[in-house]
Parts: sequence; C-alpha cells; structure tokens
Amino acid sequence: MQSSRPLLAFVLLANGVAAQAAEQAAPAGFLFVTFRSEGGELAEQVYFGLSEDGRRWSALNDSQPVLVSELGERGVRDPYLIRRADGEGFYLIATDLSTHHNGDWGRAVRAGSHAIIIWESEDLVDWSEPRRVEVAPDDAGCTWAPEAVYDQQQGDYLVFWASTTARDDFAKHRIWAARTKDFRDFGEPFIYIEKPTTVIDTTIVHGPDAYYRFTKDEKFKAITMETSPSIDGPWTDVPTFSLAKLRGYEGPECYQIEPASGDKPAVWGLILDNYARGRGYQPYTTTDLAAGEFEPAEGFEFPFRFRHGSVTPLSADELKGVRAAYGATK
Repeated sequence: MQSSRPLLAFVLLANGVAAQAAEQAAPAGFLFVTFRSEGGELAEQVYFGLSEDGRRWSALNDSQPVLVSELGERGVRDPYLIRRADGEGFYLIATDLSTHHNGDWGRAVRAGSHAIIIWESEDLVDWSEPRRVEVAPDDAGCTWAPEAVYDQQQGDYLVFWASTTARDDFAKHRIWAARTKDFRDFGEPFIYIEKPTTVIDTTIVHGPDAYYRFTKDEKFKAITMETSPSIDGPWTDVPTFSLAKLRGYEGPECYQIEPASGDKPAVWGLILDNYARGRGYQPYTTTDLAAGEFEPAEGFEFPFRFRHGSVTPLSADELKGVRAAYGATK
C-alpha cells in the first residue's frame, strides 16, 4: 500500500492544485494514452505507453489497444486521462470519431458527434465499459479533443473541447466547455475560448505560480501560450513563448518531467504533434515554464508514432500494476 503523502502529491500535480507541494515528490513513472492515427480498424482506439523518466517510452499491451469503443462513431481519438481530485481513480475521455468508418472530414466537421466517450478506473488496470455522453451544444457540428482540469475554487471539473456550430454555418472551431462533478452529469456548454479564426486542441497545466494554456490557432497553424491566475481567467499571452513561430503542429501536451529539488528548478516538457510532416510528437523542455522558453529536447524515444494524447505521472504502485497488467515492449 502506497503512503498517502506521495499519492496526494500526484493528485496535486495532475490536477493543478498547490503545485509547490506536488514538487516535493518525483513520480515513479508516466503513462501515455494515445491513438495510432488513421489506418485500420483498431488504429483509432486507446493505446498505452509507459516511461520511467518521461522521455523514453515503451509500448504496453504488445502495441495493441487497451480500450476500444464501438459506441457512436465506433472509434476514439485524442484520449485524455485525468486523475480524480480525491485520488481514488481516473477518468479517461476521448473524441467520438472514426475516419476509418467514415472518412468524410466535411461530414465530421458539420454533422459529427455531439458526444465524448468516457471510461473510469480505480487503478488503470480494471476499466468500466465506455459510455457516450453528449456535452456539446445542440447545433454543434463536432466535439473534438476533449480535455479536463480540476477547478479547486469551484470544486468541480472543467471539461473543454473544440466545436463548430450551425449558428455561423460551421465557419470556425471555438473552444467550448462544460462543468461536471462526476463525468456523468454535465452543465450547459458555453464558449470558453473565442479567437478571430479557428482554435482547437487546448491543454491546461498548473505551474508553481499560475495556470498555463496551450492552444492551436489555425490563423498561423501554430501553438499559442497563455497564462492566468485562475482557470476562469483573465488569460494573457506569454510574449516570450519560444515556439510561437513553429508551423504545422497541434495536440500540445505539457507535463512536469522532474520536480524542483534544492537549487535545481523543475523540468517541464512540452510535446507537439508535427502533423504537417507526419512525424508525430516532437519534444521540447524548459526550466522556466513562466517564460515559456522551450528548447528542442534530446533523449526522447517513442515505440511508434504517438498521436494527440496525454501524459499522467504514476506512483510506484501504479507503475508496478500497469507494467504487470500490460507488459512493456519497445
């Protein structure tokens, strides 16, 4: 049985609460949830990767999907794993979409799913059956790349995603959001991010002093970085973000690779999916998250081309359990 202190630290780190306390404990490893792009009956399902250092990744379950959905569109993309705020389990959410079963992107944008697919688990090994929950507005054309963050001030989770809507003839994607306490009942959806042009693929992480938000802005097909003292804003651009001029990237995910220790600052990773060149995730790291001064990183390895997914820190017991359940292969 793991002690409550390390578990509490992982809960804090994963949910953006009291980050200073979370920095006192280093994770034993990391779990990557992802999908394998288009290219077959099972490519758009949930795959797991495992790492002890957050850099070198091995495939789990013999590189086969761990979770499969036959609900709705009969496929899932962009999986996102969040630890429950009470530390008693996990929620995994994903886009209800399969280009294998229906490759018409026009239909997917204008007449796609209003729902997300949700799994639950207490230990990352035993999983509930998937359920399909409608969260988007009634006139939405799609519901893409859902993520979530726990809002300590509100005492609930903010779930957010990208949708087009009929009210402007599906002209652009906006980031919509809804609140939930249990990932079963959701509040009314509302516009969370509105920009002059399409925005998709938002992710939020809590640093030692503020929240940081990364989003793909289609105006330049680039990633933006913003900061705010709270999830509800106000959000302001980080002017020194070093990757703002990169083009052809999406699916940003940011996570703490190494906690601060003594005079040594924390190391944060930012991985970006280089979809335009079909290279999958490209890694960058920084020791100054607030400034957004990321540099290309060395020493990252992926067993296959990971696509838009998420990274979760693991305790020693969780690492042991996942490895025993699914094995690890290169």
